[in-house]
Parts: sequence; C-alpha cells; structure tokens
Amino acid sequence: MIIDIKIPSPGESISEVELTTWFVKNGDYVEKDQEIAELESDKATLTLSADKAGEITLIANEGDTLDIGAVACTIDVSKPRPAGAQVVKAVTPTIEENEKHLDKEPEKAEHTDSAKEESMKITPLAKKMLEDKGVSELEFLKKLKRISSHEVDFVLSNGSNSDFLEPIGKTEREIERKKMSSLRKKLSKRLVQVKNQTAMLTTFNEVNMQAVIDLRNKYKTEFQGKFGVKLGFMSFFTKAASIALQYHPNVNAMIDGEEIVSFNYADIGIAVQTPKGLMVPVVRNVNNLTLAQTELEIANIAKKAREAKISLEEMSGGTFTITNGGVFGSLLSTPIINPPQSGILGMHNILERPIAENGQVVIRPMMYLALSYDHRLVDGKDSVGFLVKLKELIENPEKMLFNGSEPGEKLILG
Repeated sequence: MIIDIKIPSPGESISEVELTTWFVKNGDYVEKDQEIAELESDKATLTLSADKAGEITLIANEGDTLDIGAVACTIDVSKPRPAGAQVVKAVTPTIEENEKHLDKEPEKAEHTDSAKEESMKITPLAKKMLEDKGVSELEFLKKLKRISSHEVDFVLSNGSNSDFLEPIGKTEREIERKKMSSLRKKLSKRLVQVKNQTAMLTTFNEVNMQAVIDLRNKYKTEFQGKFGVKLGFMSFFTKAASIALQYHPNVNAMIDGEEIVSFNYADIGIAVQTPKGLMVPVVRNVNNLTLAQTELEIANIAKKAREAKISLEEMSGGTFTITNGGVFGSLLSTPIINPPQSGILGMHNILERPIAENGQVVIRPMMYLALSYDHRLVDGKDSVGFLVKLKELIENPEKMLFNGSEPGEKLILG
C-alpha cells in the first residue's frame, strides 16, 4: 500500500511553501512521525513528517515551491524495515549542539574517493596545482582536517610539501548566486514597508548593569539547578519592559486604519537569530509572569525557533518587541519596528566605561538602550519616559517585585 505525503497548511494566509531540505534520501526506510523535510513559508520554517512507516519515494525536489496539499513524496507502507537497516534521523542540530562539536576532534575514518568527491569542491586551477605537485586531493584534505600551530609551522617552513598551497592574495575570484528564501523575501518587504509607512524615530539612553550582574552572579548556579536553564539578561529586560509599558501604554498600542488599538497585557516578541534568518516568537502575558517563568518561556521559544519547530501561532500577536544586538557585539543601533507594533527595544553590548557617580569617576558595566517608535502614535514624552522607567527598573531590580514602585513607597502608601 502506497500513501501520499502532502504539504500541510501552516496557516490560513499561506497558500504555498518552499521545500528547502530533504532529511532523507530516495528509498530510505522512515518511521512514523519521523521528520523527513524542511519547509519554508513567508512567515516561518516548519518540518514535514511521515504519517506512516515504510520506504519513501521523493517526488518534489529541494528548492521547489509547492502548493498546500501538493504531494511531496510517497511511502510504501507494505515494505518492512530491511534487516540491519538504521533509520535515518531527521533532527536538525541546534546552535548549541553545533558549538559543542567545534571543540571535538574530527572522527578518524577512511574516506573513499567517491565520498571525497561528493563532499568537497575544488576549482580547476587548484586541482591542476595539486596534480603538478603529485599531491592527491585526499592527502590535501587530511592536512586540513585540523589546523594548529604545528600545521601552521609545517606549511610555512616545509616547502617540499606545502608549496602547492596557493599564496595569500592570489586566490581565485568567485561569485555565487542562490535563490532568496521565502522567509528572506518576506522579511525584505516588511522592512521596506516599515520605513515607508511609519514615522519611525529612535531615542536612546544608557543603563548601569551592575545591580543586575551582581544579582545574576549571586543566584545563577542555584537558578540553573532549580529550573534547568541559565539565567540570562533578556528575562530582566523583558520583565522590566512589561512593567514600563503599563506606565506608557501608547508604546504598547498600534494603529489599525483610523483607530488606536490598546492592550492591557504585554505579549512581547523576542527577536531570535536562526540559521534561516530573523524570527520573532512571542512570550504571552509577560505582565503576569515571574522572572523565572519569563526566562523559561524565552528559552523555550528560542529553542523552537532555532530548531524550526516554532508554529505560526507562537509568532503572531505580539504587542511589543525586544532585540539584542549585543550578543553580536553591537554597541549602538537603531532597531526597526516590527509592524503593526509601535515600539521596539534594542539592547546592546555591555562595556565597562567610566561614569560619574556621587561626584566620583568610577568604572561600571554600561549598556546603551535604543527605543524605535512610531511617532504617529507615540510622542516624545512617552518614548523618553518608557526608557527612563526601564533604566530605573534595571538599575533597581527589586522594584520589579512592586510593579515599578519603591519598596518603601509600596510599604507605606500601599
């Protein structure tokens, strides 16, 4: 019996997807619910799974644009699993897993010439140079498996074995073209629309991170032991933003035609860099979450986004967005609003800088903050006030316990 595996509908507004990657090969035996392909729409990346176990026959090719309901492959469920056959695992490695693999020694395995030719690209000029020197491509690859000081000394000093390497500055000039993904095309259109359809301005402030750093260092080991995740800075800013939005609700509102839509809750989008591009999954009702719950939610949605497990529902409906360019070393930037929202907070790199404190020059870990906002809805008073309130909460994190009020004020005035 042969069954069709069709392209599922990821959402009402999506009519087609791009099949970017097959995780299996034609003729492989797959298990039920095994992930077999990666699909990309103009809103998110998702996976295609096998409905039944059996032998798979691929119909669509990588790079094909397929309508919802189109047949991507078939599975012959009457075929038993071959004796001794191993099921192909269709799990895309996470960024964290890739980082762990960087420190591992390459596995020592014999490579056949055919496998070597399939896994490497060599230009005609480089191939001729190797042939002229009597060096095989396999020997060349073995020399490049791991580069240490020993290999560098060997290459620079041993002319008899290394003069086949092309001198620095004389490499070939190459141009590569590849199709823009659906997600990247959609992102490009949205960025241009924001610039053309909003009155976007950006205001800046700086925040002393010492209090948050001290608090994090004091409890990070206990926090990870209790909740199973590391305590990051993003949860502090997400929680602080949810409180600051209550004081400046226009930053948490949006324009719909000729109406202003306001929210009494904070659904905050967290910009996550993934192998496929930038995605913004949403943490719901941050105003009702504890700091620990906020951290757990952020870790969960970020992991889903990086592993292409995120759903469209988890990426829709945000009222405000936070992006952290500091993880890439950015000192200052002007983030672009995520429409139809009216505000986005940009976090940046933490650097020790001299500041004046009680008449003395001291060194403190400082971060620049940026708030980009739609000036059609958010006035300068609200934009500046929002950042000032956020700065106050980060520099005095105990105020988050009292919804932004001073502990003494809350005690005396209620």
